[in-house]
Amino acid sequence: MGVFQPEKTHDSKISSMSYALRWKHENLRQISTAAIVSIAVTLMILLLVYSQSRKQVYLVVDGQMKSVQTNTSLLQEMLDEQEISLKPEDQISMPLSGAISDGDKVVIDRASPVKVTADGATKHLYTTAKTVGDVLKETGVKVKETDIVTPAVETAVSTNTDIRIVRMNKQVIQRHESLPFRVVKTSDPSIYKGESRVIQQGSPGVMVQYIEKKYKDGKLVSMKMVGKKVQTVTKDKVIAVGTKKKPVPVVTEVKTAVAKASSTPAKVKKVSSSSSSSNNRVSKAGVDFSYKKLIKVSMTAYSSGESGVGTRTATGTRVTEGRTIAVDPSVIPLGWWVYIEGVGFRRAEDTGGAIKGNKIDIYYDSVQQARNFGRKSGLKVYVIGPVKPELN
Repeated sequence: MGVFQPEKTHDSKISSMSYALRWKHENLRQISTAAIVSIAVTLMILLLVYSQSRKQVYLVVDGQMKSVQTNTSLLQEMLDEQEISLKPEDQISMPLSGAISDGDKVVIDRASPVKVTADGATKHLYTTAKTVGDVLKETGVKVKETDIVTPAVETAVSTNTDIRIVRMNKQVIQRHESLPFRVVKTSDPSIYKGESRVIQQGSPGVMVQYIEKKYKDGKLVSMKMVGKKVQTVTKDKVIAVGTKKKPVPVVTEVKTAVAKASSTPAKVKKVSSSSSSSNNRVSKAGVDFSYKKLIKVSMTAYSSGESGVGTRTATGTRVTEGRTIAVDPSVIPLGWWVYIEGVGFRRAEDTGGAIKGNKIDIYYDSVQQARNFGRKSGLKVYVIGPVKPELN
């Protein structure tokens, strides 16, 4: 049996193509409209997604704030987008891997390089501290009240701030000074003239001076006396000098008469000698003495406690209150004793750059007492000589 085959003709094929072309022609406008609508919808969806993913973030860097528009979702991505790089020492208000949202505020404090020098060592570091004091706390450097901090602790930190700490220390030591004893002579009517007796042996005293030493970073920079006290009191040596007349031995009348005759001229001669030197002889403070000249001077005072004043005089002796004065050697020779009205006996042992002419600088242990002395003028000074007069 054969198979039935539909009849294929040329006309039927042409008819199908014509139908397709006709359908396409009739629906082209609808197809175009649908395509345009589809594209528009796609664009709207993309714009909606884009607008929803775009964020406004406020970025604060070293106190300066700016607004940033971004579509990134992580902080690190936003910083990369803005070409902002960070150092490990910088501080940021949120993790770099954290997600950012619209309206977020991100604060970045950049670390500044600073240098800290203390105790002989220098540290270079980066810090976000605001003041010098904050840097010192951050680095663990302890500062005492006596230390010197440069710049001051309240100074704001900037790039390459150079911080230096100078350690200031004080130390008070004791220095012992020997106080020489005086020799005091007193009249004793129970001892014959020309004889003497030691009533009390002398012993030197001890003065304790408190010296304050200041050190800067371990180096001594200044030294001054801040106080003193007598540890051992000086004990004067007392010598009794006889004033009792020796008894006259009993002799014959002839020898007595001769003795009287021979003694008469001697008395006349002694009186004459006394009257000839009476113009250069005076009695002061219970002491009779002769003097070389009488001058008038202006007077100031000084102390070894003052800065730059030592304890050794120009003659090599140690300055002693109640004895030492500074003079102009051309007016009063060094080593000579003088008597100053209202002051007493003093010895010319020292000199000074400002001591010229009729001027005297009197020594005191106490700085305050030297300052209280002030300046006095018109004082009478008896220039005696190298030997101090003794009590009559």
